[in-house]
Amino acid sequence: MSSKLRVLIVEARYYTEISDELVKGATAALEARDCEFDRVEVPGALEIPGAIAMAESEVGNYDGYVALGCVIRGETSHYEIVAGESARALMDLTISAELAIGNGILTVENDVQALLRARVTEKNKGGFAANACLDMIALRGQLEMQE
Repeated sequence: MSSKLRVLIVEARYYTEISDELVKGATAALEARDCEFDRVEVPGALEIPGAIAMAESEVGNYDGYVALGCVIRGETSHYEIVAGESARALMDLTISAELAIGNGILTVENDVQALLRARVTEKNKGGFAANACLDMIALRGQLEMQE
């Protein structure tokens, strides 16, 4: 049996070019820290928390989760709903189920901002989310050892 950390990447594919960049950063960060990972795709950001909840209840053998997606402001209030509710649901899972989740759901005004944040050569928010997940897994381990 492997002692490597296992992480599930849940990626919203609504904006494929942005998702591809986020995934590049996340997978590179996980590989650099010698983690095993699986990937699942969901249609959009609102579906990410549900997929994490399903994975935790059905599979339950992941040490942490990386949420990747993008919400771009449009002409309606839908942006606020998607951005707010996806973030709230991820935070609810983090608190209630004590999950280590790296939140890499971008909330931006336009695709230029999104690509700037997603590209590995720029802000690399996918890598940041993966590292945040791994840091929270490590923190959980430290706290468990203090018991």
